[in-house]
Amino acid sequence: MSLSPLIVADLEQAPEAFARLLAALPPAAWDFKPASWVECPGEHFSIRENLCHLRDLEVEGYQRRFARTRAEQDPDLPSVDGYALAEERRYSATDPHAALAAFRAARAETLGAIRGFSAAELARLARFNTYGPTNLAGLVHYLSSHDRQHLACFHWLMGKMAAELH
Repeated sequence: MSLSPLIVADLEQAPEAFARLLAALPPAAWDFKPASWVECPGEHFSIRENLCHLRDLEVEGYQRRFARTRAEQDPDLPSVDGYALAEERRYSATDPHAALAAFRAARAETLGAIRGFSAAELARLARFNTYGPTNLAGLVHYLSSHDRQHLACFHWLMGKMAAELH
């Protein structure tokens, strides 16, 4: 078993995609929350909060899941309560550029680990909370899916801003 170079490239490119979107927004937009979250593709986080969430889930979600799957026999991998972290860590008061920089650094670490996964490790089994049975390769794909979900959240929020602020 091996990972497609495309999945690794997607993971490499995600921090820059978030950086471009952040750069396109004035600071006044970082904390925008719409009047309605109906049809939101993810958590109900502002742009600032999304960046903090990405930073924390990279380390406390996926890096830990990868490490446990490599080290343990068929581990149960819990979800991370993003809303609890948002409150505990005061996401709404965090510099989004600092959160993005920390996410970039953590992603570089994650990519270093992923590039070192052997075929045997990629096949190691785990159970990931609501996702059910998976393996290390599946977790890598879920990480990419998480990036895409939050890119969709950024665009969804930008669409809401366009409608509500103009």
